[in-house]
Amino acid sequence: MDKNLKNMEYQKSQDGFEEQIVQVSRVSKKTKGGNKVGFSVLVVVGNKAGKVGVGLGKAGDVSASIKKGVSLAKKHVIEVPIINGTIPFEFYIKLGAAKVLLKPAPPGSGVIAGGAVRSVVSLAGIENISSKVLGTGNKASNVYATIEALGRLGQRYKREKQRKVKNAVK
Repeated sequence: MDKNLKNMEYQKSQDGFEEQIVQVSRVSKKTKGGNKVGFSVLVVVGNKAGKVGVGLGKAGDVSASIKKGVSLAKKHVIEVPIINGTIPFEFYIKLGAAKVLLKPAPPGSGVIAGGAVRSVVSLAGIENISSKVLGTGNKASNVYATIEALGRLGQRYKREKQRKVKNAVK
């Protein structure tokens, strides 16, 4: 990955979402007329208040790929439960070859996570979390696994909250 892209700051768009490029890949396809070169860009967007999404844009040049990735990510935004700056409970997920473990952390501990997971949880607005990536080192797989874990975490949190309300009413 290019050094300029790696050290790139979060870019804030008009609708309150910040975007971060996780991976830029140069891809090529053999055709009858020679090689057709393109780019694939993995982008994470989030508002740092519980909403985060991921998109993979593919095009002939990098800027068009980024635009496509951002628009796809904004279409697939999920809601993440954040309680006191962290997630409500520990969650482990295996998605393909990627295995991601997310654990709540006490206030002041910060984001303890690898590069791919760090970009997702920081744009979601989680301030204190501990995570471990097991399995693959593929950034795209780890980002998708993290998004899936946070989505399922939200669903489980809603179910547990409803269960507590029903038990309190009885």
